[in-house]
Amino acid sequence: MRLGYCDDFKISDVKFDKEPIETYTDEEIRLLLVKPDLKKCRFSEYRTWVACNFMLATGARLSTLIEMKIPDLDFENDLIKYRHTKNRKRQVVPMSISLKRVLMEYITYLPPDGYLFPNSWGEQLSRVTMTHSVQHYAQRRGVLKTGVHRWRHTFAKKWILSGGDPFRLQKMLGHSDMTIVKNYVEMFTEDLQRDFDTFNPLETMQSTVRKHLTVRH
Repeated sequence: MRLGYCDDFKISDVKFDKEPIETYTDEEIRLLLVKPDLKKCRFSEYRTWVACNFMLATGARLSTLIEMKIPDLDFENDLIKYRHTKNRKRQVVPMSISLKRVLMEYITYLPPDGYLFPNSWGEQLSRVTMTHSVQHYAQRRGVLKTGVHRWRHTFAKKWILSGGDPFRLQKMLGHSDMTIVKNYVEMFTEDLQRDFDTFNPLETMQSTVRKHLTVRH
């Protein structure tokens, strides 16, 4: 077609139903973010709790998590440098205040230049071990439907429902274009309808007008 051997023609994309994106509920998040007793829990439980905080704060992928090292944390400028990304491009994301507090305590138990989420011997944690750790951790707390990627979806959903900028979300998630972010917005349409009247400009202005008329009369 490009060389002119045949006429131009277009093949339409196949239409299909999108699978719903499963996210954690607020109640499940509260259960998962309860800090374990450091005097009684195993290191693996504490490590997984920190990982859950990290994923909810950044939306990081599993591959990014297991590649992270402590020097990748810039506490002076509140930044996190991703050593590994899906598109192999360097990525730097902000570090929230709560996550900074969690990480600063956590790294006191680790070697200064080692992996951020190591195994019991200080070596790199495997994808399978991290996945199983998150699943077992959640199930012990009564959250049965779980998974590492579910945190990424939850981060995106919370960001959107909180009115976050979709372009910044794209940068946080490390996507090269807006396609996936648009999918998130479409999937969470029902949630966006909640409290719609509260934030809708017409509703807020009408409320102001009604109050003004009441005062005049």
